[in-house]
Amino acid sequence: MAKKRKRSSDALAPAAVEKPDDSAPERPERTLFGFKDSSDEPASKDAGPFFRNKEKVLITCSRRIIYRYRHLMQNVVSLLPHAKKDSKVESKQSKGSALNELVELRSCSSCLFFECRKQKDLYLWMVKSPAGPSVKFLVNAVHTMEELKLTGNHLKGSRPLLTFSSNFDQQPHWKLLKEMITQIFATPKDHRKAKPFHDHVFVFSIVDDHIWFRNYQISVPHNEIDKVDKGGLDKMTLVEVGPRFCLNPIKIFGGSFGGPTLFENPFYVSPNQIRALEKRKKAGKYAKKVKAKVRRKM
Repeated sequence: MAKKRKRSSDALAPAAVEKPDDSAPERPERTLFGFKDSSDEPASKDAGPFFRNKEKVLITCSRRIIYRYRHLMQNVVSLLPHAKKDSKVESKQSKGSALNELVELRSCSSCLFFECRKQKDLYLWMVKSPAGPSVKFLVNAVHTMEELKLTGNHLKGSRPLLTFSSNFDQQPHWKLLKEMITQIFATPKDHRKAKPFHDHVFVFSIVDDHIWFRNYQISVPHNEIDKVDKGGLDKMTLVEVGPRFCLNPIKIFGGSFGGPTLFENPFYVSPNQIRALEKRKKAGKYAKKVKAKVRRKM
C-alpha cells in the first residue's frame, strides 16, 4: 500500500502571487471649468459649486459712424479688458439676427452696439445674448478722452469699482438697468487680461431721468519710498479721467435686439422731432418778417 504524500506548507500558499497594480489612476471627472479633483471639493456639502464669472462683452458699431463716436467706442474698449472688438455691422432691420450670430461666434454673453444715424445721432444697444433683455439708449453729451485732456490717469486693464446713485433702487426699470450695467461694466475676477488692482471708479448717476457716466482715478498721496503715508487714505482724492457721456433710455425689450416691450420712456422725444420743431420756429420767424414787410408797404 502506497504511503500518503506529506502536504507541504508551500502547497497551502496561493498558486499565483498577485502583482502590484501598475495601471494609471482613474482620470477625474471633466467639468466646464476643467477636471474636477476630489481633493478640490469643498469640505462641507452645504457649500455650493464654485462660480467663476466668464463674462465677455462684444463691442461693435454700425457703418458710416463719425469719428467722434468711433473714438468714444474705442475709449470704452480700452476701459473694459474683458471686451472684444469686432468689425462694423450694417444698420438694417436684420441687424439683430446678424449681431446675435456674431456674439455667439465670438463666445460672448453681452453686446454693446453703437448705432449712428444720419451722421448726427448716436444710439447705444446694451444687450444680454441670447435670451435678453436688451435696452436701447440715446447717447447725449459725448466727450472723449482725447477731447477732454483731463489730468487723471489710471492703470490700463485694472478692475473698476462701480458706484450707483441711490435712485437706482426706486423703480423696477432702474433696478434692471443697474443689474445689466453691473454685469457688463464690471471686470471679472482673475480675468487673463485684467490686473488685480482697483485704482479707478465708474460712477453712474440718474439726473432728469438720464444716466450720466463718469470715470475717476483714485489718487492716494505717496512718499519717496512709494508707500502710503500714515493717514494717507484720509487724503484720498478722485481725479477725473474720462470719457463722459449721458444715456437716455428709450425702450427695454424682453429679448435680444427685440422682443416684447417691457418699458417705454414716456418723456423721450426723438432728435428728428426736435430738429423739425426748430425748423418750424425758424419758418415762423420768416413768415412774421414777410407780413411785417407787407404792412410797411401798405
